[in-house]
Formats: sequence, structure tokens, C-alpha cells
Amino acid sequence: MNDDVPGLRIAFLGSGAFGLPTLEALGERFGVPLVISQPDRPAGRGRRETPTPVSARVLEGRDRGPFAETDLIRTEDVNDRAIIDRIVRHRIDAMIVIAFGQKLGPAVLDDRFAVNLHASLLPRWRGAAPINRSMMAGDAETGVSVISLASRMDAGEVHATRATRIDPLETAGELHDRLATIGVEAVLEVLDRFADGRTESRVQDESAATAAAKLSKKEATVDFDRPAFLVRGRIHGLVPWPGCQVEAIEPDGTSHRLRIHRVAECDGSSGPAAGVLLEDGTVGCRDGAVRLLEVQVPGGRAMGWADLHRGRPFPEGTRLASLGGDDDR
Repeated sequence: MNDDVPGLRIAFLGSGAFGLPTLEALGERFGVPLVISQPDRPAGRGRRETPTPVSARVLEGRDRGPFAETDLIRTEDVNDRAIIDRIVRHRIDAMIVIAFGQKLGPAVLDDRFAVNLHASLLPRWRGAAPINRSMMAGDAETGVSVISLASRMDAGEVHATRATRIDPLETAGELHDRLATIGVEAVLEVLDRFADGRTESRVQDESAATAAAKLSKKEATVDFDRPAFLVRGRIHGLVPWPGCQVEAIEPDGTSHRLRIHRVAECDGSSGPAAGVLLEDGTVGCRDGAVRLLEVQVPGGRAMGWADLHRGRPFPEGTRLASLGGDDDR
């Protein structure tokens, strides 16, 4: 790498946990003179004011470690004149924006080199929930993109990407953490090129753009009258939030809520009728079947299907029905 790279003065703008691996890498390699995050918010049962994951990590490193001299700004409006003045005082060369939650205006950018790490292979899945939407659509592959900031959401030029296969057994939460780690190398690659004065990028193909709308609680269910790979992808794409619940309706009409955390797609194309549950946890789909691996009943803890079924058996022929939410069909 270029010997001049460690002299770069980096501002990191982020709030969510997705940016933490990159923040750590930047701190170790460069030292990060300025971090900007969202304000503390009430959280938990006690509604106690809680810093964002990014703010919390910087505060933890105040006494020792790579953030001992980092200036932390927690603001509702990064475009405020006082914030811009502090960016100028820090003589920032490059700005890394990851899961920040605010739009940067022209005065903040002011011809500074600024890039964003986004959790998809753009132009596919622009928007708030790219990881979830990718899984729910049954995509076999996803990745990260480092892009220039643009006036339209996630429409900037692409500086670097990293692709990865989606493990059929991983949830959106697990894929989130894996992509956050994969993104570190892509960001550092782009900064290396910037330091060498050889930035390169490509314009996104607008005809291939898809939207990754924000998730809502009304989507927290699944309809088994769909192909098995889409049923699996939807369930995993809803974990950990908002989760996936169905109504378990026994042959005698008794019904219970059941939360599904993880499933496996069954080999072969045959199975019981769509939504019909067998004792081994197999559930029929329109095409094929899935097997329940991790489930939870109200008031209980998440556990393997076999453990739940031993203590609370569901009669064969029980039907798993959608709760009637938006099933994104």
C-alpha cells in the first residue's frame, strides 16, 4: 500500500452496527480524528438514553485504543453550520459514510472525497433494507458496494464491490454481520486508490435498479403457498426483525402462534400440501417443502423443532397459516 495512506484524515459518519468493523479498521490504520453519529435515543424497557453502536464504540475507546483522540459529534442535523465548521477545522480529506441515517448536503461534501458502504451489489436493492429484500426475493448472491454520495438514494457511482453467496441456512442478522466484515476490505481498497490519486468508478445501470423498501411489522409472516426456496428466503430475511410468525391450526381447530427462526429447504420436489405440518417438522410448500429447524412459542425460548415437539407436540396434519400480513407476493 502507498506509504502516504496513513496520513489521510478520515471522518467517519455512521450510527448502526453495520459500520463497526470498518470503523475499527480505520481507527487502527489511520486514527479517526472525527466521528459523527445520531444523537442518543431512549431504548430498552426503562427507555434510558442510549448511544448508537458507533458512538458507544468511540466512547469505549476514549481512555485507550484507537479512538482516544477522536472528536465525537452526536447531532440531529449534520448539515448545521456549526458541524460543518468542525469538519473544516479537522482538515478532513475523506468521509466514510455507513448506516448513518442522515442525508449529507452540498456544504458538508464541499468537494471532499466521500463514499458510502451499501449492503448490496448495486444497482440491485437500493434503499433501507437491502439484506432482507435480497433474501426474501430468493437471491443466491449478494455483497457490498462502495459508492459515491448522490442526490438520489444509493444511485452514486460504484468504486468497489465484494460479492458473496448467501448461505441457505443463514438469517438476515447473520448475513448483516458477515457483510459488515466483508465491507472493510472494499472501503480500504477505495481509500488506497484515493491516496494514490487514482480513483476509478463506474456509473450504475439504471435499468437494473430495484428498490429495497423498509421492513414493517405487518410483513412478519409467511405464506407457504409459494416455492420452497422463496419460503425459506422470506423466513430468514425476516430474522431477527420483525421476525416471522404463523398460526398453527390443529385438526380440531385449536390454534397457536408459532415463531419460525430457521428452516432448511428439503431435497426433492414433493411434500405435503402447502402449509401442512408433519411430525418431523416438514411443511409443504407450493413447490417442494421446508423443514423447521428453530422455532419458538409465545412465552418460550427459541429451540430446535425436535426439542419443542417433544414437550409440546403438534398433531400431524396441523396447518401453518399466514397471519394475513403483507406477504410481498
